[in-house]
Amino acid sequence: MIYYFTDEEINRLIAENKNYDGPIENFLRFKESEGHKKASLELPRYDGSMFIVKLRQNKNAVTDFSAILAYQEKGANQDFKLRRYNGKHEHTNKLEKQKFFDFHVHYATQRYQDAGRAEESYAVPSDRYSDIRGALTCLILDCNIRIEKDAQTSIFENL
Repeated sequence: MIYYFTDEEINRLIAENKNYDGPIENFLRFKESEGHKKASLELPRYDGSMFIVKLRQNKNAVTDFSAILAYQEKGANQDFKLRRYNGKHEHTNKLEKQKFFDFHVHYATQRYQDAGRAEESYAVPSDRYSDIRGALTCLILDCNIRIEKDAQTSIFENL
């Protein structure tokens, strides 16, 4: 594993203000690939590292999607997934032996890293969204992403 973050460090990264002041039409440009629409946007930090917003939407199954906030250090080719807002499907929290079938939010945790699992393996069901637009809205609000106020709604035009 290239990254290891404590829960406190994860919370600090989530709480950090992430500003986007470029052209709103560049916020998320979708490309079609292997039955999905995909988009990503890099949000640079002061030290050369960056946050990355990633979206993936299945072209045929509307509840098959992910909206992700990741962190990547300068020069690295691997990222650390801080949050992942997923569509409706079955998920199991392996350490808790808890299974559910619902929309859900994945959280990076120190505990799952310590157990040798993917950092964002732990998830909680959510009724805050039911499509990719809602998931992206939750990600923007929960993860302190600031977009030009007048242009926020136009990021959803191509979703």
